[in-house]
Amino acid sequence: MKCPFCGFGESKVIDSRPTDEGERIRRRRECLKCSKRFTTYEIIENVPIVVIKKDKSRETFDRNKLLNGLLRACEKRPVSIDQLENIVDEIETLLQNSLDREVSSQRIGTYAMEKLKGVDEVAYVRFASVYRQFKDINSFMEELSKIMSSKKE
Repeated sequence: MKCPFCGFGESKVIDSRPTDEGERIRRRRECLKCSKRFTTYEIIENVPIVVIKKDKSRETFDRNKLLNGLLRACEKRPVSIDQLENIVDEIETLLQNSLDREVSSQRIGTYAMEKLKGVDEVAYVRFASVYRQFKDINSFMEELSKIMSSKKE
């Protein structure tokens, strides 16, 4: 950290404590050259994730849209809101931890399908039918066959 008084590039941390309910960290520093003290604040930088949709338009990732899609797929199924929120949290964490700042809606849909498959197979098929836009009953039956064969194994 550059000293605001003398411009020297090195300092030591004297005190460190969370502020703003843990959202920021306040640090008291001392310059190693001039020994003057100064305060810095450290915050987590949240770079927004941009979703590239099928029509190539772009919009900011909205966790509520994903949650609503999962809720529709799980309608009248024994899946709790907490389970769905955990799925959305896991997907959002995957997206935040990736180095990509732009992600396709297809990748988000694939993540959601993978997570739903382990929670409820009927919800998975419902979500897949909308996400994959099955053209006819045969493509739908192929997906069901995959589920049945993986279940037998």
